[in-house]
Amino acid sequence: MASKTGLPASGPDSHEIGKLAVWTVTSAKPGNGVELLRDDRDDTYWQSDGMQPHLINIHFQKKVRLTALGLLLDYKLDESYTPNKVAVRAGATFHDLKEIKCIDLEEPAGWTIVALQPPNHSGDLKACFVQLAILSNHQNGRDTHVRQIKIFGPRQDITKLAGKRLGYSSLDFQQHAVVRPCRAESIVHV
Repeated sequence: MASKTGLPASGPDSHEIGKLAVWTVTSAKPGNGVELLRDDRDDTYWQSDGMQPHLINIHFQKKVRLTALGLLLDYKLDESYTPNKVAVRAGATFHDLKEIKCIDLEEPAGWTIVALQPPNHSGDLKACFVQLAILSNHQNGRDTHVRQIKIFGPRQDITKLAGKRLGYSSLDFQQHAVVRPCRAESIVHV
């Protein structure tokens, strides 16, 4: 497996939640499908096949809180296939998407992190559906390459949600004071 150099690791405040979503794209060249966006390898890529804009849809089963989106792009390897202008849209469904951010990328190499915050608000973005629209490529390229995408959500402290901190003083009790969330690897999608 290739490395994830430059990508902020899931930390105490956020974690990668892409495994909780269904991922679709508007088009793909044979052998370069949507599954390559999530294979944790930087030597593979999704390649679009058709007219722009190229869309990547991330659909969660329920509304989730989102903090950031990470794109792995490499201009030196992909040249005219590298996205130049990207819009991030979010909403409850495909039909009510609102543009959250539009970013211009200048010969990107490595991970590009896009903070997700609702327009004119502070706090986390809440959405069921996130769409990444590749509006243009470098050198006016038609098709695009995206090597990886990661989407992050905030971690929640279960004890804060309960309204009080657990005040255990012995080590034996403290080690059991935090409820761990279900690991995404244990969820089976059919």
